Amino acid sequence: MARAAFLMDRVMARVGLNGKAFIPLLSSFACAIPGIMATRTIENRRDRLITILVAPLMSCSARLPVYFLLTSAFIPDTTWLGGTIGLRGLTVLAMYLLGTFAAVAVALLLRRTLLKGENAPFLMELPPFKFPGARIVLSRMWERGSEFVRRAGTLILAVTILVWAAASFPVDRAAESAYETRRAEVEAEIEQGSAEPETLERLDQDRQAERMRESALGRAGIAIEPIVRPLGWDWRIGCAAIASFPAREVVVGTLGVLYRLGSETDEESEPLRDALRRATWDGTDRPVYTIPTALSLMVFFALCAQCSSTLVVIRRETGQTRWAVFAFVYMTALAYVAALATYQIGSLL
Repeated sequence: MARAAFLMDRVMARVGLNGKAFIPLLSSFACAIPGIMATRTIENRRDRLITILVAPLMSCSARLPVYFLLTSAFIPDTTWLGGTIGLRGLTVLAMYLLGTFAAVAVALLLRRTLLKGENAPFLMELPPFKFPGARIVLSRMWERGSEFVRRAGTLILAVTILVWAAASFPVDRAAESAYETRRAEVEAEIEQGSAEPETLERLDQDRQAERMRESALGRAGIAIEPIVRPLGWDWRIGCAAIASFPAREVVVGTLGVLYRLGSETDEESEPLRDALRRATWDGTDRPVYTIPTALSLMVFFALCAQCSSTLVVIRRETGQTRWAVFAFVYMTALAYVAALATYQIGSLL
């Protein structure tokens, strides 16, 4: 890794970064959290801060469920060269490249505006090649893992609890009472053989979806629909975007609940894909999801800051709340504008 940083120094210098930024940014393709924590090896404060602020733009693995669900549902399964290259794969690759190019652009902009300064000289000792011992590897894993839990775990848990509460409350007592009564009736019908077990499952899924709509989270999704409608989104997509703040991949499960399929759905769920294809705007027959809508949603998640863990770690590593707020604001604004352009231009083609 030290040699990779040395070899990449000249390339990184062109975008206003130090060669040591290469390893944190590379790590961020798996998860931005260890990537941000890896910036401690960068001595120059400006270089380190720029690297921290652009690391979340690298497409981490948490974005993949969103990419896979939408590409498999809406991107044509077109292939070339005997199936070696496919349009769906190229679409996912484009999301990775979008995040990378956005990181380069933001790094250049920060270097020339908020964080002006000359590039720091690159100095690094190149250690000899050695095979790491198991004890050293395990101790490092324990050290880094426990440090993350200690420094960020409590705040992440708090944010997760808040989002869960928003998705669960308030409770409509009258609707719950009617649901419990109907559920008891269906259970009795199943015992008598006059109803199928699937009837009870559908009843539970319908009530789960209604609970989500009646909750504070569902009401927030309805409230922001005028804001996200220019992106091609309805209130359900807006609600899923809000619910995904603790972790981006939560958007898939939230959509499963909202489309009455339960929270156990994943990106490989064919019923969820069918539900998205059949979804229409409330009161109309116009489909919600089109190719521009799917691309808009993918572009938004490629660039947005929907990850409370990352923001918490930015706060911890920089020691200042303002940088976490800045990262959230600029990434959300960038994601919104890019998604807006994607949907509006795509709809005109």
